Amino acid sequence: MKIGKVLRMLLSERDEKGKIHLTLIDPEKTSPEEAERIAMTAADAGSTAILIGGSLGIFEPLLSEVVRAVRKSGLPVILFPGNINGLTPHADAVLFMTLMNSDDPYYVTGVQAQAAPIVLRMGIEPIPTAYIIVGYGGAAGYIGRARPIPYERSDILAAYALASAMMGASLIYLEAGSGAPQPIPPSSVRVVKSVLNSAGFDGLLIVGGGINSPEVAAAIAEAGADGIVNGTLVEKDPRSLYDMVNSLRLRSSRH
Repeated sequence: MKIGKVLRMLLSERDEKGKIHLTLIDPEKTSPEEAERIAMTAADAGSTAILIGGSLGIFEPLLSEVVRAVRKSGLPVILFPGNINGLTPHADAVLFMTLMNSDDPYYVTGVQAQAAPIVLRMGIEPIPTAYIIVGYGGAAGYIGRARPIPYERSDILAAYALASAMMGASLIYLEAGSGAPQPIPPSSVRVVKSVLNSAGFDGLLIVGGGINSPEVAAAIAEAGADGIVNGTLVEKDPRSLYDMVNSLRLRSSRH
């Protein structure tokens, strides 16, 4: 498939600014009014786009109400669905994901086959995404029946990432899980980035889960991540986005 407008924008932001930042909002935990406030803060702080999704409790019409509220920020709204109920035509794009290390065929190809005709009819842009659960895993790992890759096994993580690139993913998302007690180690991100570079991968390497300080964000970015995702931290303190985004911009300006 040809590169869509939202993916082109993300790649352009990466190329121009060095790093991108994605703000994650969970509709199960956030009212439309709260989501709008978070999105406005994210836009003012310089976040690149808003992700909307979660693993449990997603339903209509609340999902669409949250998406419509978030759109007022002017930032692109990208669905981050835990299942087929995470789709709405009011978003700009969707991370069309394969959960690479799931033991359940449903999350590898089954739900994608069900969702594809719906995404096409909705007219939202699919972004081919490989989703890899690491370490803690959280609700996403449990619900998705993943075998989380141990934090210390960067070789296994790199193999999954390389397979993702060879299978055509435009975005590779390394996930420690929402509220993870520790993030994916920068050393593992560095190994993954090196392997992807050797394969000529020019897509996006995104890291999320447990990134709870500007210092951690900067370390992961310096290790080679093209962008980070903040969700749990934003729920607690939306204004933390200013320091998180700034840490990425400072890091990219030094290289």
